[in-house]
Amino acid sequence: MVRQLSRDQQQGQAMIEYALIMVLVVIVVIVILIIMGNTVNNMFCNVTGSLGSP
Repeated sequence: MVRQLSRDQQQGQAMIEYALIMVLVVIVVIVILIIMGNTVNNMFCNVTGSLGSP
């Protein structure tokens, strides 16, 4: 019984750790998109402008 409670606590702890890692990854991706958003937008505008002109 004690072993099962310990194992359940460890599994719960592991799930919390994975959730925290995922939250950190999402925050990093959002920050990168905010920082690089204008650069990517300008690049796509340049490409579409080049393709549109003969």
